[in-house]
Formats: sequence, C-alpha cells, structure tokens
Amino acid sequence: MSVAVLQMVSQADVSANLATARRLLEQAATGGARLAVLPENFAAMGRRDGAALGRAEAEGRGPVLPCLRQAARDFGLWIVAGTLPLPPAGRPQAKARACSLLFDAHGEQVARYDKLHLFDVEVADSRGCYRESDDYAHGERLVVADTPVGRLGLTVCYDLRFPELYGALRDAGAELISAPSAFTAVTGAAHWHVLVRARALETQCYVLAAGQGGRHPGPRETYGHSAIVDPWGRLLAEQAQGEGVLLASRDAEEQAAIRQRMPMHRHRRFSVSAVPRPVEME
Repeated sequence: MSVAVLQMVSQADVSANLATARRLLEQAATGGARLAVLPENFAAMGRRDGAALGRAEAEGRGPVLPCLRQAARDFGLWIVAGTLPLPPAGRPQAKARACSLLFDAHGEQVARYDKLHLFDVEVADSRGCYRESDDYAHGERLVVADTPVGRLGLTVCYDLRFPELYGALRDAGAELISAPSAFTAVTGAAHWHVLVRARALETQCYVLAAGQGGRHPGPRETYGHSAIVDPWGRLLAEQAQGEGVLLASRDAEEQAAIRQRMPMHRHRRFSVSAVPRPVEME
C-alpha cells in the first residue's frame, strides 16, 4: 500500500505547472504508489486572478480538473489535488475556497475539503504580510474518505497548527492525513518538522505533507522539505528543495500495533467533540 508525496516549485504558468504535475504523478505511479498528494497551489503560484481561474474550473472551462482526471485514469492513481481556488458548489459567484480535491483511479472526484484555517499572519520575510482571507472564505466541514491505502483525512498547510482538527479526523477514523502545503521559508525553518511529526504522533496516523520548495513570483520563497511521517513520528522520506517524488509504504499491521500498545485515543481526558463542524463521510 504505497503512497507518494510530490514536491513542486510552481510558477504563474498553469500549463507548465500541469505538465510538471503530470510528469511527477507518472513517476509516482511507476514507483508503485496507489495514492499521490500534490502540494498547495500546485497549478499556479503568484497569480492574482485566482478567483477567475477557479470560476473557469467550476464552469468546466479550465484545464486543471480535466488534466487531473486524465492523469488519474492514465496512471490508475488516486490523487489529492493540493489546492485549487473554487467557489462553493452551486454558488459560482461566491468567494472562492482553497479546496483540496480527492480523485479516484477512474478520475472521479470522491471528496472535497475546503481549507478551514486561513493564513492571515505577519512573517519576517520579503513579503511581510499574508492575508488569505482577502481571497478566500473559510471552509465549514471536516472531510474523511476511504481510499485503497486506508481512511484519509484531508487538511491544508496552516491547518497543521490546529491539533484539534487532527484529533477530530482521528475520531472520524483517519489512518492517513494529507497536508498539501506552501510554508514560507521563515515559518518552515522554525516549525515545519515539529508540526508534521507532532500531528503524526498525536493521531498515530501517517502524515503526507506535500510542499512547495523554492522561489516563486511575488517574490515568494517556500520551505519545501516535503515529508512522509509514520504513526511513530519517524520521517520515512523527505525532499529539501526543488521538485521531486517521495514514496513510502503504509504498514497497516504496524500502525494497528502502535495504536494497541499505546492507546492514546482511549486515554484522552478532554474530548475534541466540541469542534463545531460535522464530519463528512465520503
């Protein structure tokens, strides 16, 4: 039950980014992966027309969704499509959400997660201030879905800082959690490894953290260090900078043994049930 995490250095050219994504997805499938995770903003970085791009995709006029569906079919691969700026279903003129989509090996969309936590922060880098809420609306639901490699919980980037979300996904049966990301170089160097390993340890899940890793228009520099972390917190694979494909296998028996030997889920004294969002079962 192999999984893949793809690292990219996406630019503003959608066609070029999609060509790179397809090439990396093919490498993942050739390497034996059943599920591959693309990074946040894989189709475009540094563009200010994200809402227009998203509307075109929602209306069937864009290139991104057809490309992903075709890649899934061609390679027999389940794909977590990083993030795309899509309006809510049935509301094409509403403010976009940062959506992470899950496609099955037949190219069918089986889940959609809208990013819950938006990155409105100040960072000591060349950009200084990030305000995702200027361009995106918050999501409203947790999402888990069954895949050939296990039950998958979906998250995005800044979500990594909110352990109650990950605890709720574990409560919903998650065995793996995807985290497509585009961490800044500054925040990544300070916190990335701590966060991805902590989220894996506390949920006893595999964390599939697919990042952007390099320089983008803006100017913007992302940290990279995409990683696959196992339920014991071990770093199974990592890519520092530049594009690449990381592969690892989920050991379901070992995961079950870890959870049995250290049944943290039963030992909790405080419930995460107060998270005021329903879990969507796909």
